[in-house]
Amino acid sequence: MLAIQFDHFGGPEVLRPVELAAPEAGPGEVLLTVEAAGVNFADTHQVDGSYLAADALPYVPGSEVVGRTPDGRRVLARVSHGYAEQVTAKESALLDIPEEFDAAQALALMMQGLTAWHLLRSAARLRTGETVVVHSAAGGVGSLAVQLAREFGAGRVLAQVSTPAKERLVLELGADAVVSYPLAEKADIVLDAVGGELFDQALGSLASFGRLVSYGNSARTGFTPVDPAALNRLNASVTGFWLRPALAAPGAVSGPLKELFALVADGRLKPVTGAAYPLAEAARAHEDLLARRTTGKVILTT
Repeated sequence: MLAIQFDHFGGPEVLRPVELAAPEAGPGEVLLTVEAAGVNFADTHQVDGSYLAADALPYVPGSEVVGRTPDGRRVLARVSHGYAEQVTAKESALLDIPEEFDAAQALALMMQGLTAWHLLRSAARLRTGETVVVHSAAGGVGSLAVQLAREFGAGRVLAQVSTPAKERLVLELGADAVVSYPLAEKADIVLDAVGGELFDQALGSLASFGRLVSYGNSARTGFTPVDPAALNRLNASVTGFWLRPALAAPGAVSGPLKELFALVADGRLKPVTGAAYPLAEAARAHEDLLARRTTGKVILTT
């Protein structure tokens, strides 16, 4: 079978198509034939060695797929090594999806949807009427967080983006305004996956008892030191969030996913789908993602 693998760390160029033996399903597992695999920013950190957890090399990235079981069920699944034509998944991790449901939209609700849900509900603990600022608001997580913040009762939803086209998109999704720093108003919650200078600017923009939630470092600038005295003066907090351990909590997956799918069915949540690349062009997908040439959910198709 065709898979995408890297055997040393580096940029997207280390991703290479290879022929591997099809995996074998173990107890409690099922073999899936992959229709589409999701591409996440975390995948680019795995490839360059900056991910929070190290993986043994050689490695096939990919944490989510839409695929078919041997008996023909079409399912959404959390997996390991999803950049491949076939992959194994735990039977308990499968979610049946309708034939008419777009694969990219379904994949958007898995890692990005769960991230956005938990950022607002579990990490930031959004309260009704609060002002939320979403960095990278046209991306996979950001575009969902803008909509969910509104759905969950935010008073104001402000978006930070990098291009005029992305500005138009986030306003269509329900953002009240597109902003840059310094902000004209204080924020109760800031969701940041960028780090670096943007993190520093966001920290200084927090209202009293505000929360800055850091869930990534796409700027790749290393860790930003936080002065406890500065937090005291701001009367604010900084919270870190990593989806992988969060999903181990009871009910952390099934409940939020059911809510997300119900919101889509009701027309109240619209996952933004971006480019679809052939599986063999995974390196180009990573290049475009890192260069911020994409919006919404990026996928690989087989």
